[in-house]
Amino acid sequence: MKLKLDCRNFRGDKPCRFACSCEGCAHYAPMGKRILVVKLDAIGDVARTTTILRPLHAKYDPCHITWLVHPAAEEMLRGNPLIDVLLPYQPESLEPLRVQRFDLVLSLDKTPRATAAAMWSNAPEKLGFGLSEFGTVFPLNPEAEYAFQLGLDDDLKFKRNQKTYQEVLFEAIKLPYAKEEYAIEIDDRDRRHAEALFEQWKMAPLEVVIGLNLGGGSAFANKMWNARCAGAFLDALLKALPCRVLLFGAERERVTIEQILAAGRPNVLSAGTRNTIRQFRALLARCAVVVTGDSLGMHLAIAEKRPVVALFGPTCAQEIELYGRGEVITASAHCAPCYRAECARNPSCMQAIEAGPVVAAVQRWLKGGGGAR
Repeated sequence: MKLKLDCRNFRGDKPCRFACSCEGCAHYAPMGKRILVVKLDAIGDVARTTTILRPLHAKYDPCHITWLVHPAAEEMLRGNPLIDVLLPYQPESLEPLRVQRFDLVLSLDKTPRATAAAMWSNAPEKLGFGLSEFGTVFPLNPEAEYAFQLGLDDDLKFKRNQKTYQEVLFEAIKLPYAKEEYAIEIDDRDRRHAEALFEQWKMAPLEVVIGLNLGGGSAFANKMWNARCAGAFLDALLKALPCRVLLFGAERERVTIEQILAAGRPNVLSAGTRNTIRQFRALLARCAVVVTGDSLGMHLAIAEKRPVVALFGPTCAQEIELYGRGEVITASAHCAPCYRAECARNPSCMQAIEAGPVVAAVQRWLKGGGGAR
């Protein structure tokens, strides 16, 4: 039996989709350059790392891409036609990697577990970050040194750097950057889920819906407004515009959302706190403008090409690529950005962002934008 083990259709444990036995098969499709992408965390960063997929396929044609990712972000990448094999980071997935051979490994996380996986992967070329014999992370190639230095030099990261995350990423793996868009798939079932909810809420087809995303992750303190600040924004927005507002957040934002809804403001609804990532994105797609902090919701709105008004306090606004479809409003606190996990300041940097400028930004983008700020 003559097997073509490098065919992207070959399974081995099951018949391929053409139900052939290799020898004489007319559907042979060689994998080409085999690439392993190691990008586990965080979900928002995984989302914007998908910008490398189309350029990889363009540079290495044909190529076969395997992506190792944290299980929490697996849903977002599942079914992506630009990814041939999606592996959640868990023992049953890691073991098969040890015997496979790749042509290129892209190691894009600066964590011991991710860099360790990249180091024991079998490939002649590795770009990004590795793990030394001393258990310390280091850049694998000269092009990755700038991305590495951003994690060590606060002055460079907070003040001097003007490159977006995507620019730094593409530089590290030797790809030319041309503002490639996110490559995240979403299916019709999730869009129908959003349509059904909008019908349930009796949203008119031409009604203006503003999304207010209150989620912001837990890695850094104060990435989004509290209930008081969000309430002040809603009062100003509803006074200035005839619109409805859809509140977004995860389970950890449930109390904040309940506090906002308890005020009884008209035309303010909750999108729920248990949406899947894809349902979340489908709902964001129905919003005319999305107001959000630095969060997964921001990245999903960008991926859906929605106008975004992004509020930044503890993290770096200059690293965000909005593709000309929104603007950034930054906190004026002297200590921001800081990337601290905890903050005792009162008011915090995010609480210092007043409602008026945000409402004005929403109005600008409802009219077609006014240039990123």
